[in-house]
Amino acid sequence: MADNKRDYYEVLGLQKGASDDEIKKAYRRLAKQYHPDLNPDNKQAEAKFKEVNEANDVLSDAGKRQRYDQFGHAGIDPSYGGGGFGGFGGFGGFGSGDGIDLGDIFDSIFGGGMGRSSQASGPRRGSDIAVSIDIGFMEACKGITHEIEINRAETCDTCNGNGAKPGTTPKTCSECGGQGRIRIQQRTIMGSISTTQTCSRFYGKVKIIETPCPTCKGAGRIQKRKKVSGGVPAGIDDGQTLSVRGEGNVGVSGGPKGDLNVRISVRRDPLFERRGFDIHCDIPVTYSQAVLGAEIEVPTIDGGVKLTVPEGTQPDTVLRLKGKGVKRLQREGRGDQLVKVVLEVPRKLSNQQKDFIKQLDKQFTDKNFEKRMKFFDRVKKFGDDLRKGFN
Repeated sequence: MADNKRDYYEVLGLQKGASDDEIKKAYRRLAKQYHPDLNPDNKQAEAKFKEVNEANDVLSDAGKRQRYDQFGHAGIDPSYGGGGFGGFGGFGGFGSGDGIDLGDIFDSIFGGGMGRSSQASGPRRGSDIAVSIDIGFMEACKGITHEIEINRAETCDTCNGNGAKPGTTPKTCSECGGQGRIRIQQRTIMGSISTTQTCSRFYGKVKIIETPCPTCKGAGRIQKRKKVSGGVPAGIDDGQTLSVRGEGNVGVSGGPKGDLNVRISVRRDPLFERRGFDIHCDIPVTYSQAVLGAEIEVPTIDGGVKLTVPEGTQPDTVLRLKGKGVKRLQREGRGDQLVKVVLEVPRKLSNQQKDFIKQLDKQFTDKNFEKRMKFFDRVKKFGDDLRKGFN
């Protein structure tokens, strides 16, 4: 009778009004604590486990929880005549309402399927593996072949993935006939209602492993250290991720393997800076090279190339080398290399050099310094406008 049942909030150690997240966390914690696989032949733990699941079945379902909060156990127990249509009949189904999957709890307890039974669901894709690698700037520009070591789940060689000790085979649950769920007939004031819920005999498992494999402990998978070699394409950029299909963890029950996701980290270069598919670099030139013009050698990712500095080149002028940037991913062509001219003013001049520059400076007029001439023209106009304002 419902009168003899404990308050569901009390069962989960919560206060009335607890959030959905608090209910989910409490359920996971207690389901792990009282799970029969961790408490073999412990009737008290088994009873607690059922009680926890019953409480979660109600409190994780918005409709049931509302009726329970308003009417107590009578609001959700069909035998009381005033409950809802989805009565749980005994103890609630696993993985209800809030989307909790006991498979997740089993994985956290056993490392993925260890124990006397295996997951009821069909073939499932293996999970992905994420790793990071560090490569040099030039390696990212040119592309490389990189080898990495990973730990991944692979099919157990001892049992060929079925989880049972060699010489034995998994058995089918006789209660549900290997379906994982059973149909329950319930009498209510609305008549007879048929519902389906998780088979309680082996907690919804359809394949029962009575003698687990000694190598994988019934999981059907084991962790192995594996070397994976793959190509990093030319043009890859910092922070991008490469997916290697089928190199992740092996699937469950014959499901396909997951993928290996490799995040690329590119080290900085002392000469070059990448922006998109273009490469930028600063090139110092002397005073005479900027004034008279010159042909200089500029480093690129392909080696040194000749670059013409035009006569009268101003500081911070940017010159372009077409097609000397980074290869464009998944399409033809390359970016450019942009070269910024950095004028280096000579230092530590001798007296003779200083006298020569002074004599040279006397030969210049304002016409030789266009920016200077425009600047002082603006200063003069500003002063004239200021004086007019006072008059």
